[in-house]
Amino acid sequence: MVKHIVLWRLKESAEGCSAAENALRIKQALEALNGRIPGLLRLEAGIDFSREDGSSDVALYSEFDSRAALEVYQNHPLHEEVKALVMAVRSERRVVDYEVAG
Repeated sequence: MVKHIVLWRLKESAEGCSAAENALRIKQALEALNGRIPGLLRLEAGIDFSREDGSSDVALYSEFDSRAALEVYQNHPLHEEVKALVMAVRSERRVVDYEVAG
């Protein structure tokens, strides 16, 4: 199994929306991918409430059955739509991909 974790900081405003509004847009768009991309086992998105200096605005946690499935996800047209939204409103991105046994 592969786990894919992404953290984003968002611009204060973008595309006519506040950071809080864009965080919700991203969360909803990402979670709508559940059950729609082969090999994607689980996906959840969360919006930070701590608002600390070192925190990110949105977190993505997802699980895939293999590295190949993660690659399918990365290039899937539905993911590309969400990616376009995120790219337009983010100021920073951090990602970690790793494999776990079992």
